[in-house]
Amino acid sequence: MTPTLVRRHLPHSRATPQVDQWARARDWAEIQERMLVPLYEAVYERLDVGPSTRLLGLGCGSGLALLMASARGASVTGLQTHAPERLALARERLLPAAAGTRARAGARLTDGEPADIGDAGTAPYNLVTVFEPIGCVAGGSDGAAESLAAATALVGPGVPVVLAGWGPPERCATSSVLRVATKLAAPVRGAGGWRPARRDDLEEVARRAGLRPDGSGRVACPFGYADADNAVRGLLSTGLFDAAVAATDRVQVDKEVREALHPHARRDGTVWMPNVFRYLVARTV
Repeated sequence: MTPTLVRRHLPHSRATPQVDQWARARDWAEIQERMLVPLYEAVYERLDVGPSTRLLGLGCGSGLALLMASARGASVTGLQTHAPERLALARERLLPAAAGTRARAGARLTDGEPADIGDAGTAPYNLVTVFEPIGCVAGGSDGAAESLAAATALVGPGVPVVLAGWGPPERCATSSVLRVATKLAAPVRGAGGWRPARRDDLEEVARRAGLRPDGSGRVACPFGYADADNAVRGLLSTGLFDAAVAATDRVQVDKEVREALHPHARRDGTVWMPNVFRYLVARTV
């Protein structure tokens, strides 16, 4: 990040040729984002998120994780950089001016850097979350620690900071499909192509950000789709195929992703891929 956490290490931040950003944001919100609900639930249950929680969500995207925390009574603030379409959808979910409904109590959304959040109020944040998977893009973690440190400067000592990432590739069926992104992006390798998660990705970012690890967990997050078309739209909405699209074109990426999905298709046409995601709870010092 310096640019920020969201700008530098989150996969969807790269503007990609041949992509309708609004359509992709809708695909993320309507198809893909729900695949991570088990992760959000596990973290919130472990940390007892409720009315006393003041949550700062970095890379809040279209706001589903914030919405779930708000439903538990938490006061939520979301920060998103360089993804205005996702942030607009988060506003529809959480803020009345965009949605024409009653605002979620205490909800705030900011497009910018941690310094742009401004006054957090009399009660400081007591939980920080980064649910966008860390370590799944080549070179993507390089700036994460610096920007994470800037964000955690807004909280006091001992506050939990949750980082999330993909689990071991052998436990993630979707890895076989994501390898298409690596193969097709080879001509521009290092420009944001997908890579398998490493065992200590989360701990390394936490260490560089000056955080103290305080436990971790694994959560089953199966990816299930109504059909292959639905699966392609959902997977491409993650941004993990951006470098592949830039190196080839959308038609080629679409074709090869569909081929990679064949082993995961069921007789009724649905697509099912078991995955494991990992989270780390670290604390500010």
